Amino acid sequence: MSAPQRPLTVGLIGTGRVGSVLAAALAAAGHHVVAATGGSPDSVDRAARLLPGVPLRPADEVAARAELVLVAVPDDVLAQLVAGLAGLGAWRPGQLVVHTSGAHGAGVLGPAARAGARTVAMHPAMTFTGAAGDLDRLVGTTFGVTTGHPAAAGALVADLGGEFVEVAEADRPLYHAGLVVGANHLVTLVNEAADLLARAGVAEPTQVLSPLLHAALDNALRSGDAALTGPVSRGDAGTVAGHLRVLGERAPDAVPGYAAMARLTAGRALAAGRITPSQAAPLVDVLAEADRPAPRVHAAAAPTSEVVTARVAKRRKSA
Repeated sequence: MSAPQRPLTVGLIGTGRVGSVLAAALAAAGHHVVAATGGSPDSVDRAARLLPGVPLRPADEVAARAELVLVAVPDDVLAQLVAGLAGLGAWRPGQLVVHTSGAHGAGVLGPAARAGARTVAMHPAMTFTGAAGDLDRLVGTTFGVTTGHPAAAGALVADLGGEFVEVAEADRPLYHAGLVVGANHLVTLVNEAADLLARAGVAEPTQVLSPLLHAALDNALRSGDAALTGPVSRGDAGTVAGHLRVLGERAPDAVPGYAAMARLTAGRALAAGRITPSQAAPLVDVLAEADRPAPRVHAAAAPTSEVVTARVAKRRKSA
């Protein structure tokens, strides 16, 4: 990270995992972090580790001390906080006010903009632990930026060692949803797979999954839908039915997730030409069965493989 053209005094509102790491990175780039908020024991501890010597103050005092105010609070409290600080006269002309929310654009900073501040929505597309090791991850990280002040935002992203990508105000929720599907849901999928392997008696599920998942992720990023593998991408409705049946018996909580992902996979495989409409049809039937309440015990019980095989043969004969 190169030295900034002009060091700024920085105030951090929200010493969570993201804010503390970004503030520490700005300090490493030559800016001066002069104050931060911190209420919970975790926040105080994190600030002590990543921002040593930085005093903890109320949010309005943090804003009053800083040329650059970094607001890193949960999405649902951001608007109320910005408006509340405006009511206290915390924002001023020329001040740079930056929030890190992925879901919100610069519009949520409207009260600060009306006070004359330059406002920036700047979200790092990265997952954070709140540890010092996160600083290395920032290099090359893409920041989704929405602002009317691209020069100031670009300089800030450069100071952090990141890459700048512009996201329109109206597209922020969709942008954020894409990142959530890719990162947050990936964690859920990995842990769900590990749980199923553990139920199957595999002693070290992560050891089994690690090479497979790394290869799958690399292939997906490199080749898109051409990287699809497995029974859905082959049109093996009987195998999918067997999975649903055993999940209904031994892991019924996993049935909805499996069925939802199988539907998405089938749609993508069909659109990519990996399977034909005649191959997709029995898959759709099997997955529809998973949604129908069973007369007894397992609500997600699927047709037997023999039934599915008969359906496939019938469809092929009539095709």
